Amino acid sequence: MFDVIRYAGAARSIIEAGQFLYERGWSPATSSNYSARIDDDHIAITVSGRHKGQLAAGDVMVVDLQGRPVQSRARSSAETRLHTVLYQVFPDVGAVLHTHSVKATVLSRLCAADQPLVLEGYELQKAFTGIDSHETALTVPVFDNTQNIDSLAQRTAAWFRDNPDQPGYLIRGHGLYTWGRTMEDCLRHVEAFEFLFECELETMRVRP
Repeated sequence: MFDVIRYAGAARSIIEAGQFLYERGWSPATSSNYSARIDDDHIAITVSGRHKGQLAAGDVMVVDLQGRPVQSRARSSAETRLHTVLYQVFPDVGAVLHTHSVKATVLSRLCAADQPLVLEGYELQKAFTGIDSHETALTVPVFDNTQNIDSLAQRTAAWFRDNPDQPGYLIRGHGLYTWGRTMEDCLRHVEAFEFLFECELETMRVRP
């Protein structure tokens, strides 16, 4: 069983995140999925196919860390396992956000195959926990898109076990995944990534 009060708090944080991300244009229509930890064994996560700017309590369900619904007949996102493996790899993570912004999607398509996006020299890198200088390189892996979510989940989990200090990744032509100890941390990461992605794209435009 899970604590209903903690579920309600997690659901509220997800609903508020959805409103913010939709208003910024980073989660259009029914795209994206969000989750928040309830306890060591359960997370709250968005129900599949729901408009992220119009989320209500019934649009957030509970799954265990294997992605199985708990006390619900609703269907969670097809990408639920991409969330649950992050909670398994990082016991301190309290929230995961997956967004579908234009900039993240376009930049992911411009990255060379099998090469990560390396961000360095930006003051805003310090928005990420553990980074205290613009001289630090922030490595963002870019995974090829696939409908085999279990395979992708295993690949992402393996990468982050070897690289635990990196706070996010891109799926090519798809979007951004990022996480944090709290929903507030996670939203800060989304904002920082979006600024850095825009800087990278603008640099490519003026200096091909």
